[in-house]
Order: sequence, then C-alpha cells, then structure tokens
Amino acid sequence: MGKRLTKIYTRTGDDGTTGLGDGTRSAKESSRIEAIGTVDELNSCIGVLLAENLEEGARLKLENIQHDLFDLGGDLSIPGRNSISEAQVTRLETQLDGYNSTLSALKEFILPGGTRAAALCHVARAVCRRAERCVVRIARSEAVMPLHIQYLNRLSDFLFVLSRVLNRQHGEEDVLWQPGKNRASDCV
Repeated sequence: MGKRLTKIYTRTGDDGTTGLGDGTRSAKESSRIEAIGTVDELNSCIGVLLAENLEEGARLKLENIQHDLFDLGGDLSIPGRNSISEAQVTRLETQLDGYNSTLSALKEFILPGGTRAAALCHVARAVCRRAERCVVRIARSEAVMPLHIQYLNRLSDFLFVLSRVLNRQHGEEDVLWQPGKNRASDCV
C-alpha cells in the first residue's frame, strides 16, 4: 500500500470521479472502474463462501485466490502493471484438474444449487464471468494484461468445479437441468 489511509473519506469522489493507483482520475462509470468493482465484488463473494464450513484444502485455495484477486484489482487500477503470473494460472488449472478428476463426467447441464456453500460458489462463478467480460471490454480499447483475462477465465471454471465438489462433500447431488420441465400446464 503506497499511502496509509488515515482518513476514509476524502470528498475527492464527490464529482463522480475516482483516483486510480497511478494518480490519474477516472469517471466512476468507466469500464475500468466497473472492472475493478466487479473484481472486488467477486472477492467479497468468495469471502462469504469462506464463512461456510469448508474443508481445509478448499479454504486455503480460496484464500489464495482472494490474494490473487486483490493483486488483479490493483493491476487494473494501475494501467500496465501486472502482478499475475503464468504460474498462478497454471496453479488454478492444476487444482481444477485435481478436483475434476474426482467427479463424474457431466452428461447434463447443472443448475446453481445443492448445498448453501455450492450455491454461493455458483454466485461467485457468475460474478467471475462478469468480471472477465468487464476486463475483456477494457482490452478492446486499452492495454490489459492477457494474463488477467486468462486468470479470470480459469477461475470461473475452477469455481464451477468446486461447486460440484462442495455438493459431493456434503452428500448432495448436482441439480440437473431438465429442458422443457415447465411446458406442461399442470406445473406448480
């Protein structure tokens, strides 16, 4: 942290702008600020997931991801900075592969649900996909590190697989999508 905060409010954002880490000001509705906020929201979703009763391995993986996301958010606030490495993307892939190898192959789409922890993991996955879209949107007009997009892409896949693992660990089945389930007129 470059500066220590002695005061939380500064009033500098009252004009609809916010400061980036490089000292420039940006409109609060800009694509960059939207991406930073969405990465922060994702990190908060993972924080809520961590409030659940999780096995230690999953807990440590998610805590590491929170640190990665804080780094990624910091990178987005300083255009051109990159704290995310290929090793972090590879770590997610390795963990994802490890979890996925313990699961049965998917033959149907699954709905978000099952246990509370799995449902919270699905919420984090959906927010992660939005964060990825936000960063891709910035990349269309400004320099963005490709590793940021890769990390978010792998993370959403990791969270999907982790949701399935969390259901299994608590004796719940995946909630399978039933195409056309509610076409009948006698549905509740």
